[in-house]
Amino acid sequence: MKLDSLIVKGIDAKDNPNHAVVPPIFLATTYVQDNLHGFQSFAYARGGNPTRNNLETLFSKIEQADYSYAFASGMAAVSAVFSLFKSGDKILLNNNVYGGTYRYASNLFAERGIAYELVHDFNELKADDLDDDVAALYIETPSNPLLRVADIQRLAAIAREKGKLLIVDNTFLTAYYQNPLALGADLVLYSATKYLSGHADVIAGLVATNQDKIAQKLKFLQNTLGGILSPTDSYALIRGIKTLSVRLDRQEENTNKIIEFFSSHPGIDQLYYPGSYSQEEKEIQRRQASGHGSVISVRLASDYDQDRFVAALSLFDLAVSLGGVESLICQPATMTHESFDEKLQEKIGITKGLLRLAIGIENADDLLEDLARALEKAKR
Repeated sequence: MKLDSLIVKGIDAKDNPNHAVVPPIFLATTYVQDNLHGFQSFAYARGGNPTRNNLETLFSKIEQADYSYAFASGMAAVSAVFSLFKSGDKILLNNNVYGGTYRYASNLFAERGIAYELVHDFNELKADDLDDDVAALYIETPSNPLLRVADIQRLAAIAREKGKLLIVDNTFLTAYYQNPLALGADLVLYSATKYLSGHADVIAGLVATNQDKIAQKLKFLQNTLGGILSPTDSYALIRGIKTLSVRLDRQEENTNKIIEFFSSHPGIDQLYYPGSYSQEEKEIQRRQASGHGSVISVRLASDYDQDRFVAALSLFDLAVSLGGVESLICQPATMTHESFDEKLQEKIGITKGLLRLAIGIENADDLLEDLARALEKAKR
């Protein structure tokens, strides 16, 4: 079954009570047991809930994974994954990683005896570069907010050769465009708040793996730390996933038109999208993903006023996050990556002159008109 069919039909109505087309929401916190000689599938809702189980089963099918776990937020998912590591371990992160992920690493790793290192270009990493204390490679591809692309398959081979884990945050593309587990990653995680939900009304995180031992630890962490996704949010996420393919198709179609418009506009000094950094990254993106998604970043030319540009937009709301049906714009340096100090921001390129756009499903002509009008008003 193709993925766009699977996301709609991945939960069989025949498996639901009364063959309901829409899976029901189970709100019970506890479940009656048959006897004293062992619990049935569900006992206490923190450990397992039928609605959350429906979501995790669906997500496993989408990711081609043996195990999936739903968490209360993307950062709860990240925290659970980071809890797999112990004192003395080191984790390599791409340098323009999500601000919340960096905030966790830069503030909490040290007290747990875990080290981290920011890598400028994972495509230059070689097996010999991995010290014995490196436990994992953690990448976003494309990265947030500079849209750098890393070769998942090559890094998976390096990690496997050296006995390390490869963790991929696949939030920007989802399995509809890119499947990290199929490319050799050990874990894939998501802020499901974004494209998987798709409507800016659910906070959620998801993690998937094919490794039995990692899965056992994640299940233990999910139950013990208690950062579970609620039944109502699990239901809402199932509903959001059903429209994933049609949303992403429309968003990427709009994004392609905006990239074309920006590429020739004198008001745009730099344009970032997956594969724009180099020919090598363009080829990697083409090889490992079927699309580039709908997040781009720009820097305006020096004779265009950034504040006037943002203020003149009517269809692009100034707000953090992305992945909903609406178009958004933000300044990563102050709104999503403020946890990076100014020197590090400058070194990486996440400066106040960088704007990140998340393209929605509005009419493409309206979006282009809105951007053109705002750029005209921004001209000094």
